[in-house]
Amino acid sequence: MDFINKVEETITAKGQMVAGKAKEIAEVASLKSQIGTCEEIIKKNYAEIGRIYYENFGDNAEEIFAKQCRAIKNAQAGIHDLEKKIREIKGL
Repeated sequence: MDFINKVEETITAKGQMVAGKAKEIAEVASLKSQIGTCEEIIKKNYAEIGRIYYENFGDNAEEIFAKQCRAIKNAQAGIHDLEKKIREIKGL
């Protein structure tokens, strides 16, 4: 009987350890998910700040932003040209 009690105690202890570890893993996963959400909010707002800056100062950007503003202008021109080609191909 003593052996069976020890086996039961061991199984119970191991089960509690596994349950505790599972809870820890779930909590960490939840916190990492929340971190990911915060990072997305930061990324979205950085992009929004950049868009607002570009719309207001893109033509007269400070030197520190001039390269990026030129890249945006070139990409916009490229998009315009590609969309024009698509319309031509479609016969619009």
